[in-house]
Amino acid sequence: MTVALARAGFELKVFFRERDQVVFTFSLPIVLLVLFGSIFTGEYPGTGVTVAEVYTAGMIGAAVLAVSLQNLGISIAVEREEGALKRLSGTPLPKYAYFAGKVGSVLVMALCEIALLLAVAVLLYDIDLPRGTAWLTFAWVVFLGLTSGCLLGIAASSLAGSAKSAGAVITLPFLVLQFISGVFIPFTELPGWLTDVAAIFPLKWMCQGLRAVFLGDGGLVLQPTGSYELAKTALVLGAWVIGGLVLCLMTFRWKSRRDG
Repeated sequence: MTVALARAGFELKVFFRERDQVVFTFSLPIVLLVLFGSIFTGEYPGTGVTVAEVYTAGMIGAAVLAVSLQNLGISIAVEREEGALKRLSGTPLPKYAYFAGKVGSVLVMALCEIALLLAVAVLLYDIDLPRGTAWLTFAWVVFLGLTSGCLLGIAASSLAGSAKSAGAVITLPFLVLQFISGVFIPFTELPGWLTDVAAIFPLKWMCQGLRAVFLGDGGLVLQPTGSYELAKTALVLGAWVIGGLVLCLMTFRWKSRRDG
């Protein structure tokens, strides 16, 4: 545990020393929330739900998956290409400590991202924060989403042929998922076949669970099924945690392909 915490501290120092990366990682979801919340204003008819509330829920889900799946996948691919993983595998550092350090740093970044998005939503759009048991729902949706995102990011890091291609290989599918998973466009405005595709992946369920937290009963009409399906959300996200772990065990490599 001590080694894992030390590794997490190291990962955070490396991240925060790259100021350009820090600014981009934390500012992009905020900029998108401000833009969409300012362009699309008002309430959905007959719901009492504001457009800003819908985008707040969606952007939190996207931000959590971005710092886990996207950032983690790309950073590990770069470290593999540079030979850092190969060198680490030959040291006394326990392998689990490396992954625990990565996940620990992602957790801190995700909490910072969530806090910033909530602050912007409250200050600019007068969003009401969750109350009572809604915080419990918020916690388990974020936890399962973050865990599945980290595992998928570790697995996705092995898909790229090189560090240069990692950004494209991971970012493009993630960008598509944001558009079909309810981040930018409500589920009710998407074709049925797109929502069926989105339902395979965790982002759709994260956004759905977070809408239950921020929209309450007023947002049920924005759901194609008329329900937030929280039990199904937990089941799908839990399945992705297990599936992500299996993919990690099957695909993760300490050496780059050029090392054989």
